[in-house]
Amino acid sequence: MADPEGRGSCWETREAFEEALTCAKAELDEDSDKTLPVSERVLKIELNDTNRPDLWATAGCARQLRVHNGGKRPEYPFFSRPGNVQKASRKVLVDTSVKGVRPYLGAFVASGKSVTDASLRDMIQTQEKLAWNFGRKRRTISMGLYRIAIIQWPITYKAVDPDSVSFVPLQWDTPLTLREILKQHPKGKEYAFIQEHEPLHPLLVDAKNAILSYPPIINSADLGAVQVGDTDLLVEFTGTDQPSVILAASIMACDLADQGYTIEPVEVEYAYDTPFGQGSAQGGTRLVTPWYFQEPVFCSLARVEKFLGEKLSVDECLAALERMGVRAEKAVDAEKGAIGEALAVIPTEGIRAWPPEYRNDFLHAADVAEDVMIGRGLNSFKPERPRDFTVGRLTPITYFSRRVKEILVGMGYQEMIYNYLGSRKDLVDNMRGDGSRILRISNPMTENYEYVRDSVLASLMMSEAVSGHSVYPHRIFEIGKVAYRDDAENYEAAGDASGTSTRQYLGFVHAGADANFNTAAGQLQTLFYYISREYTVEESTDSRFIPGRAAAIKYQGKHIGVFGEIHPELLENCGVTVPCIAAEIDIEVLL
Repeated sequence: MADPEGRGSCWETREAFEEALTCAKAELDEDSDKTLPVSERVLKIELNDTNRPDLWATAGCARQLRVHNGGKRPEYPFFSRPGNVQKASRKVLVDTSVKGVRPYLGAFVASGKSVTDASLRDMIQTQEKLAWNFGRKRRTISMGLYRIAIIQWPITYKAVDPDSVSFVPLQWDTPLTLREILKQHPKGKEYAFIQEHEPLHPLLVDAKNAILSYPPIINSADLGAVQVGDTDLLVEFTGTDQPSVILAASIMACDLADQGYTIEPVEVEYAYDTPFGQGSAQGGTRLVTPWYFQEPVFCSLARVEKFLGEKLSVDECLAALERMGVRAEKAVDAEKGAIGEALAVIPTEGIRAWPPEYRNDFLHAADVAEDVMIGRGLNSFKPERPRDFTVGRLTPITYFSRRVKEILVGMGYQEMIYNYLGSRKDLVDNMRGDGSRILRISNPMTENYEYVRDSVLASLMMSEAVSGHSVYPHRIFEIGKVAYRDDAENYEAAGDASGTSTRQYLGFVHAGADANFNTAAGQLQTLFYYISREYTVEESTDSRFIPGRAAAIKYQGKHIGVFGEIHPELLENCGVTVPCIAAEIDIEVLL
């Protein structure tokens, strides 16, 4: 097999190449005609790690293989960092009008090398992979390529009335307004769902008001039409989540740098504060991209041994991380440990690792240990037989949940199954909550899956919101996990009460003309009769329900749930037009 840089053969057999691919959590899916010369064969590689979008392009996968095979860890001096901001001769001005539409942008210039047909196709493929998978079909991230030679700086990113601006889009020969693009152009029709309901639409223009593109839909046919032979390109990303936008721009910048392009930073000047903006401790308005924002993660040697089952030295860990392209150093940090029966902060020897510029998947010490494992090589660990003999069986809560499901189905309810992740709008805002106990994921792939649900009612109401065409009454339920902040659980050292609880909840919703408090009380009484449990009620102040038309459920003196009539404001938030009653119960307490 030829190596990623075409220097010859570094994997003599297919089997050796397949083994090498494990460093990228990848598998060889298909090999083209083996009678062709190596340089002309096409390999299809299946990638199995959704946390590594840097591997979704040829350059990224080649970089990982090259470094793991003994190549030097790449350096990218063009990145700006807190306290070390690079100089930028070009600027993009971000207008206040895009703040509520598509508020974030990252950009850089790639120059010094002519674009070939193969490299242009590879750029477009990378663009589509990042925007489709990582960017949720361009909703949260989209990318644009432009010809520097005909752009007048500075560029302005703004939002406009979709009927007030027209231009000739790519693969078209007559001007169209932004609204007409969504209705007539093939790309506009494909991605209309992103912008069609918004009053203002984003637009990129240069200093002479020439249009670069209509993000995230289509480039213009002049400034946005990159051609074979162009040597200077502007690469920009826009989106709704700043970490994702900046990471995508970083991935593309590293890929192009590895291919021999010179990367020049671009200054992005916002008319409003952003999380990564410079200017104050809380953020600011100025950001020079590409921008390195990742935080280091500490992993003790004890954790490495616990996770991997083998004791490794600091030097062995550092060497393994170097083969993964990760910069790391020996460190001593504080970790929670036991002294007698108490918890204390104990200085612990380990390693501190900085994710490469093109990665943002280090959330926990386990992620560092995983890279140590892959960098050292999976085959280097001695296999061990399981020490314990176990017999699989269902847990008591699973048995009990199945019994409750059968009862609810017998009562005329239909079971639903939902994702455990959602957006703040669906899980908090629509539910009239304050978000005080909900858990947020620190590096969400998209804002639609940013929070862990703390209630099953939010999921049930989302179903009811899209079921208005069905004949009433509607009766739906779910039994599933919820998670929420709980200071009484997993109390951390140093006084940080940041514990969480994960519980099995039952929730049911009844929508129709007969949805009132009496109906809800009757449904609840029927359920508890068949599970042979006694309960009491008291008045509830739960904001999701109408005051005076809801009650808290108590079992053996413990508060385990609530039922009643859903508040009209919540119904309006969800777009539900009929009365609803609901109940939510922590069924683990009933075991």
